[in-house]
Amino acid sequence: MAIKKILTEPNKILRQVSKSVEKVTKEEQLLMDDMLETMYHANGIGLAAIQIGIPKRIIVMDISKGDEKKNPMYFVNPIINNKNKELSTYEEGCLSVPNQFAEVDRPATCEVEYLDYSGAKKLLKATGLLATCIQHEMDHLEGILFIDYLSKLKKSMIIKKLSKQKKSSETLVI
Repeated sequence: MAIKKILTEPNKILRQVSKSVEKVTKEEQLLMDDMLETMYHANGIGLAAIQIGIPKRIIVMDISKGDEKKNPMYFVNPIINNKNKELSTYEEGCLSVPNQFAEVDRPATCEVEYLDYSGAKKLLKATGLLATCIQHEMDHLEGILFIDYLSKLKKSMIIKKLSKQKKSSETLVI
């Protein structure tokens, strides 16, 4: 397993639509292992493959808190069905939009069809934080970031701030 570099906005790759996985093979399982290790290392609760530069429809998540036993979840080719009309609001952040947070309204519940780590078909009824996290990560598969739900002004301020941070981190002082 290896910790991968997480891409940060602005980056064209993050805006790509990810491609479906034909079959869950050892290669996809190794990718999911690396994604999970990368996510834990970055103190995240979800990560889409595109965030490490791989445009495959794969997500890993673990919403367990603090001392709770880790509960990794793997979603390959996830599809959301039956989004609830009722919305819930969570303050969201993103490993690809570091140190930026904003409240986002999303359907409070949803059903997700997907393939698990072994390639078995699954159906999950998600509510609360789990539903929000799944929808957030699935947006990544479509090239959408949580900041796309914000006003143009707020979004452009965040992107400007991230661009500045990126440039200053790329500066080499000898």
